Amino acid sequence: MSAPESGRGAAAGVRRFDLIAFDWDGTLFDSTRLIARCIQSACADVGTVVPSDRDASYVIGLGLAEALLHAAPQLPRERYGELADRYRHHYFARQDEIVLFDGTLAMLEDLRSRNHRLGVATGKSRRGLDRALERAGLGYLFDATRTADETAGKPDPLMLRELMREIGVSPERTLMIGDTTHDLQLAVNAGCASVGVSFGAHDHASFAALGPLHVAHSTAELAAWLQAHG
Repeated sequence: MSAPESGRGAAAGVRRFDLIAFDWDGTLFDSTRLIARCIQSACADVGTVVPSDRDASYVIGLGLAEALLHAAPQLPRERYGELADRYRHHYFARQDEIVLFDGTLAMLEDLRSRNHRLGVATGKSRRGLDRALERAGLGYLFDATRTADETAGKPDPLMLRELMREIGVSPERTLMIGDTTHDLQLAVNAGCASVGVSFGAHDHASFAALGPLHVAHSTAELAAWLQAHG
């Protein structure tokens, strides 16, 4: 699989990555605390053990079914549908609380101006991602997106491989950016480089074993690194 021929300016010849794929929650959107609270509220609703903040945050980035399985392991399997319904109830009631991290829009527009192709690889559902993109007005910035309910969930490499195939980019020319070990393991499994961000769901001390090129501690730092190394 070869890198695309962009023909869109001199910058195309010097950039390291043609495709930059972002996780969504906790990487572009400041939604980590909200998602954790909704998981905890859903567990309380169905009468199972309410996970700690750390445990509720850890599952962010997984598909909903797998996330709830990890967050509420004591719940009988036949009740996971009920738990998922209660999570969606709390999430959609509070979804307008989600905001972009400061500087996200400017960073994405700058990447587009330098001829990068942009993608999203997320544990959200297709419905959830489409609603978020519409609400934030960001849909025009992304060339392709994949969600956990339409392909394999993280860290299975399928969603990232599908993005690369759709855009026509090799793993060597693809960068995955995310806030969890699930995102970084996804990159490893797909043969891609990665960058971690420390302001999302997972403690960045756990990132080192997965070999990210960099760990950014703010969106401004991430944008600066991408300008210099992307």
